[in-house]
Amino acid sequence: MPMAGKGMLLTSMDIDAAHEAEFNRWYDREHLEERVAIDGFLEARRYVADDGKPKYLSLYSTATFEVLDSPAYRTALANQTEWSKANIARFKNMIRVVARITFSRGVGRGAALGIIRLRPAGGEDKLRTVLHALLDPADLDGVISMHLIQSDPALSKPLTDDATASNPGAGDWFALIDATGVDAVPKAASRIVDNAAIKPFVVTNGVYRLLFDLAKSDLPSDLPR
Repeated sequence: MPMAGKGMLLTSMDIDAAHEAEFNRWYDREHLEERVAIDGFLEARRYVADDGKPKYLSLYSTATFEVLDSPAYRTALANQTEWSKANIARFKNMIRVVARITFSRGVGRGAALGIIRLRPAGGEDKLRTVLHALLDPADLDGVISMHLIQSDPALSKPLTDDATASNPGAGDWFALIDATGVDAVPKAASRIVDNAAIKPFVVTNGVYRLLFDLAKSDLPSDLPR
């Protein structure tokens, strides 16, 4: 599969302009490296919106879905650095999705990412079958891989929100489109967002540019792997 592993953590947020430089420095110099070093995490990718909200998006792939509720990951969440605590406290419009990678089609990863958020309302098996047929990059120029991830409602909770608050999007699905550039995404996305059978389930649709990717093999030799 072009997308590594079986589990995925998706996070997305806005940040005030006054703190944006520090936020980006933290992500690039500490946070991605720290997360990829956790046992079972395989890789991470950071994006910035070309046309979408929230402004920043990150994807973290894990060897299994269970890694995202493992003692190692829970320990990392409970022992954030002071730099992490300061930046996380500034997140706005936070989305945090703990998901299973349902399927992944194509070869490789792209410099641009289309992301379509879907909220199923019954008929999940039928919707999954329809999406599998549509998320095929074979005849889409500039699109190299396409994926579907499905959120786990119990684990998908923003770190900065009230854990007891209602979260109607906790079980949402996300269609991901890996493309060589942002111009290739709209045609692929239209297969879903303009499809009469799927359109009622579409919540949001955005396009993001890759900022930075990091694999386990990229970590310094003195860090755990």
